[in-house]
Amino acid sequence: MRADVLIVDDEPSIRGIVADILADEGYSCRGAGDTDIALRLLEEKRAQLVFLDIWLRGGDRDGLSMLRLLRERYPEIAVVMISGHGTIETAVRAIKLGAFDFLEKPFNAERLLVIARNALEAARLASENAELRARAAADWRMIGEAPAISRLRAEIGKVAPTESRVLISGPPGSGKELAARMIHARSRRSQGRFVVVNCATMAPERVEEELFGTRNGAGRARSPGMFERADGGTLLLDEVADMPARVQSRIVRVLQERVFVPADGAKEVGVDARVVATTSRDLETEMASGRFRQDLYFRLNVVPISIPPLGARREDIPALMAHFIGRAAEAGGMPPRRLDGDAIAALQAYAWPGNVRQLRNVAEWLLIMAPDPVTADALPPEILAETPDPMSPDRDGTVLGLPLRAARARFERAYLSAQLGRFDGNISRTAQFVGMERAALHRKLRSLGMGVGRSPESAQS
Repeated sequence: MRADVLIVDDEPSIRGIVADILADEGYSCRGAGDTDIALRLLEEKRAQLVFLDIWLRGGDRDGLSMLRLLRERYPEIAVVMISGHGTIETAVRAIKLGAFDFLEKPFNAERLLVIARNALEAARLASENAELRARAAADWRMIGEAPAISRLRAEIGKVAPTESRVLISGPPGSGKELAARMIHARSRRSQGRFVVVNCATMAPERVEEELFGTRNGAGRARSPGMFERADGGTLLLDEVADMPARVQSRIVRVLQERVFVPADGAKEVGVDARVVATTSRDLETEMASGRFRQDLYFRLNVVPISIPPLGARREDIPALMAHFIGRAAEAGGMPPRRLDGDAIAALQAYAWPGNVRQLRNVAEWLLIMAPDPVTADALPPEILAETPDPMSPDRDGTVLGLPLRAARARFERAYLSAQLGRFDGNISRTAQFVGMERAALHRKLRSLGMGVGRSPESAQS
């Protein structure tokens, strides 16, 4: 596809020269004698590159005013300023206003072509980068509207724009790294790197080298460590409780003084990285046992954030499952799967010991192994094993030997047990779903001999 170029100059001969040079290289060129015509042409068809004269006669704007308008209205278009009597000050001003480059008359054809190619390539890369960032921002989000996850999003929204350190705690697989990435993506450091240090998997003998860098050999350049790579961005200390004790003291100094000495004893290095840490352990217990330094804990735990387990947000399971199935289907070039009501109920009643990470794995398993729509009997074995009997598709047939009243009571107990588990013991939401009044559901549970332990949230229902 040929690149579309708009040449804005009040001299027809200049427009013709630029167009001839570019057309010989396969560019599609249009010309405008003033800014009014140029804006009309851009409304008719968006250009990819604009050559814009600084000293324009006619129209309502000069070249620099037009440049400001283009950067505001069409930021994706690359703009090259041209002038026959420009100064260095004018060129610098144009670049500061957003011009890609400055070209002086009379033109050197080769230089004009090089600038055109470079400007178009820079615009293409900027567009791709913006698209990738938009996709990344879409990926680094938390799915669901459960109260626990809504509160978490609000906390992240408050802390992200600050420079405060954050300690994120939560069970394995609950989304601690996702929360850290959200903090980075919404911070003033979002253009910098997000560097992850997995403290649980690093070889103990190499932790200091990985964090603080080392020299590759006599006379050779020093390899930067994780702290230097994160300079200007965010450093995530993932599962910080697993960090060796001898390194913890060095981390304390870095956080306090923002400098460190590399592992090879070279000159001090300054670092400007925001530190976020995660843990699935109770760090207060780790401190009491002497495995974690108290001073490091208080430096990391400036703003504590707790990630809820999946069991505390069961109402989000349908949306999470649809999201993960959709992503896996798109990546694998496969049609997505739909889940019927029984399958969703079984998923919401399941304990999910592996939290969101386990649910994502189940979504990929269903995409490959299950029919469409996914029924309850097509769920993975570990989920079927916890589906309350006799609701389980893998019935043993014993219900057929019971009188109607006993069989019905057995079904009602299993059904209501599953629904209560699905809604985390919340009586009001369970009653609404099963189509009963709240008081009637309480009476039914008592008649079935089912005592219900009420959580704080359910007690408020």
